[in-house]
Amino acid sequence: MSPEEKLKLEEKVVEMLRTVFDPEIPVDIYSLGLVYKIDINDSADLVVDMTMTAPNCPMADFIVDDARIKLESIKELNSVTINIVFEPEWTKDMMSEEAKLELGFL
Repeated sequence: MSPEEKLKLEEKVVEMLRTVFDPEIPVDIYSLGLVYKIDINDSADLVVDMTMTAPNCPMADFIVDDARIKLESIKELNSVTINIVFEPEWTKDMMSEEAKLELGFL
């Protein structure tokens, strides 16, 4: 897979992650800063490291399942792995400016 193909695929991944929302927060998980790493290897295997706003997030399974279903719909991907990590701990500072504005933090 060429670097250009990888970049285009990563853009599709980000675009899809922007459609995944925590039902309790009106901002997508990418803009919230919950996605820590997007890695696509030459075989088109995707690994996403992401976190939750809190370790005991009641919507964690729903959010991860939604993300997995949407990412698996990208036909160029061979496989999708989503890892939930809690290091570093998520803070409001990780949100995009748009997310902070949307949630009234600016």
